[in-house]
Amino acid sequence: MAISDIKFGTDGWRGIIAWDFTFENVRRMAQALADFINLNAPSDLGEKTNIAAVGYDRRFLSDKFAADIASILKLNKVDVTLLDKPVTTPVMSSLSYTKFWITIMVTASHNPPQYNGIKIKVDGGSISGRLTKEIEEMLDQKSILYIPGHQVETTSGLEKLYFKYIASKVNTKKAASLKGKVAVDYMHGSAAGYMEQLLGEKRVVALNDSHDPCFGGIKPEPKESSLSELKKAVVKNKCILGAAFDGDGDRTALIDEKGKYLSPCMVSAIVLNHLVKTKKAKGKVLQCISMGYLNKRVARAAALDFEEVPVGFKHIAERTALEEIAFGAEESGGYCWNGLMPERDGLTLIMFIMEIMASKKMSLSELVKEIEKEYGASHYQRRDFKLSKSIDKTAMAEKLKKKLPKKILGRHIAETYTFDGLKIILDNDEWLLIRPSGTEPVLRLYSETGDKKQTEAFLDFGEKLASAFK
Repeated sequence: MAISDIKFGTDGWRGIIAWDFTFENVRRMAQALADFINLNAPSDLGEKTNIAAVGYDRRFLSDKFAADIASILKLNKVDVTLLDKPVTTPVMSSLSYTKFWITIMVTASHNPPQYNGIKIKVDGGSISGRLTKEIEEMLDQKSILYIPGHQVETTSGLEKLYFKYIASKVNTKKAASLKGKVAVDYMHGSAAGYMEQLLGEKRVVALNDSHDPCFGGIKPEPKESSLSELKKAVVKNKCILGAAFDGDGDRTALIDEKGKYLSPCMVSAIVLNHLVKTKKAKGKVLQCISMGYLNKRVARAAALDFEEVPVGFKHIAERTALEEIAFGAEESGGYCWNGLMPERDGLTLIMFIMEIMASKKMSLSELVKEIEKEYGASHYQRRDFKLSKSIDKTAMAEKLKKKLPKKILGRHIAETYTFDGLKIILDNDEWLLIRPSGTEPVLRLYSETGDKKQTEAFLDFGEKLASAFK
């Protein structure tokens, strides 16, 4: 396998187990990480007490890959801690936020079961693209210090620091004061049991919480098409809400008490509206290009600056260190606001939504109606298509832009963006996005309008426009 084939994508390096994500390549990456850490780790850690920690999710061989990484770091004289059981990515992010200079997480997040990967966290968020480039350049520059059988002693209990972090950022007592049960689909991921630790076992209706590296035969991504079981559980058990986590617990999706799915556009608008009106949030509102117009309208009403960035929560995280960000959101269930670590964190989001419900004494469906009344209806959909080969994102966007008519289904085009796929903005903020995934061979189409049929019509148009690339 060529050196150039090990590349960091939207959030980490991922590959197919035994094809490109192999022990040999993981060890190559571990040696590059060791060289990077030894070159860049500060002598004075400030409030932090340790250099590095390695964690892992429930995927096939994740614990073995993590053990090899920790071993190679240790042999390279890196002060490293290896966790003793599967944890979520937000746990590792919180450890980099509070205790460690850098953390490494073995996970492929929401990707299918045959994938695995590595995420790197610094200061509570994903490492920057500039630094991942440095790590890539260190690949194979030195011989791998690896001794078969060499092991690093594991450490338990570090996830407690994560729950302490949540309690410091969300009024968990107010959230827990809500009466009623919560249904949670863990999708066989490493977040299993986390809601029970905050609410108690009697209040949680748990689905798919067993350890299954095949994730029940599905892709562990909390998108609406995978949540029928959760919807039924919410209604059957008369729950106040339903929540689903992805494979490594950073992404989440919400279901209201009536069994209706809330799009990320709606979830983020509920959070931002509360932050602006109750918490008096100040600063810029950022969202990834795959998000919609509700946040734009909330920001406009509050006279806050608004900007769209490429897909990938790291693009929001990097900005939080440079300027005052009131709120940041991405399509895959990633939300952060001023005072939080710059990271997708499904559990913190769920608890904050429950805090909002308790504070306003409103159900989740009532919060949705409140947003629709003030900022308009939102019908958001995404379609995915498998690709036979990778696509040059920039070339695709420019080629599709040249094919655009002056009007789409009778609607004028207000503007277009080509910095991450092709986003077409129509009058009244409605939009269509055509974009190849940065983590898997998939072409994604997104649209949001005020009418469900109109959204589907725009997706049909986008599918036809992009048919040559499919």
